[in-house]
Amino acid sequence: MGDHPDLRGRAVCFRDFVGRRRFLYDDSGHGTHVCGILCGSGRLSGGRLRGMAPGVRLVLGKVLDRNGDGSTEAMLEGLDWVLELREEYGIRIVNISVGIGSLRERRKEDLLQERIERLWRKGILVVCAAGNKGPREGSISAVGGKCVVTVGCYDGSFAVGNPRSCELYSGRGFAGSPVRKPDLVAPGTDILSCGLMSRGGQDRGTEPYVAKSGTSMATPIVAGAAALAFQTYPGMTNEECKRRLQFSATDLGLPWNRQGWGLLNVGRLLD
Repeated sequence: MGDHPDLRGRAVCFRDFVGRRRFLYDDSGHGTHVCGILCGSGRLSGGRLRGMAPGVRLVLGKVLDRNGDGSTEAMLEGLDWVLELREEYGIRIVNISVGIGSLRERRKEDLLQERIERLWRKGILVVCAAGNKGPREGSISAVGGKCVVTVGCYDGSFAVGNPRSCELYSGRGFAGSPVRKPDLVAPGTDILSCGLMSRGGQDRGTEPYVAKSGTSMATPIVAGAAALAFQTYPGMTNEECKRRLQFSATDLGLPWNRQGWGLLNVGRLLD
């Protein structure tokens, strides 16, 4: 995460699993944008571009490089780190805005699923992106197993005719599969959020807010809504939160492997 005014004071812990740096930074802009969607204060926009849950605290693990690429090893290390810190920081939600295609080594995919299931058994709600490899059947991210809330993209009338619409490439599950994915959908095209603030030309970008698209953007919308639900119902478990997200979603009348239970409905979720 970059040093954006809208995000100052949000981070309570940071670990870099790519460059092994000790200080908080972002060299691609992806993490800053995702964090802004989740909990940006909207300070530079007079509150207009506030994130979903501006009061949350962030435990940040960097697993992608400046080009947005990462490794299974870095992801596994990051998940183990979260397990270690879960009690110290009271971690309730893990947001994984990283899409992973089918891994060549099934063992690595199994290891990822095992780590995520361990997080889930410890009471943590895991929210992950469906990935951007769609729309073919079975294109859902490899981390989108049964013990997560998998988020696809749906833009409705906002992106009609937009060739860059996230909905056109959002990962989809297998029709008729016993594990129905995604779980639900949220907007993900041209989402305005925090950009990298340039420091003497060292960082990418100069704009305080930028538009990005992808299931990585839809995911923190759902994770932020879940944070609001935990605030409203503090005794709720991760299983109960997942069911609330699913059952409160608005059915769009689309195939399950495209919409899951439907479109995120924050009003019904918090009712």
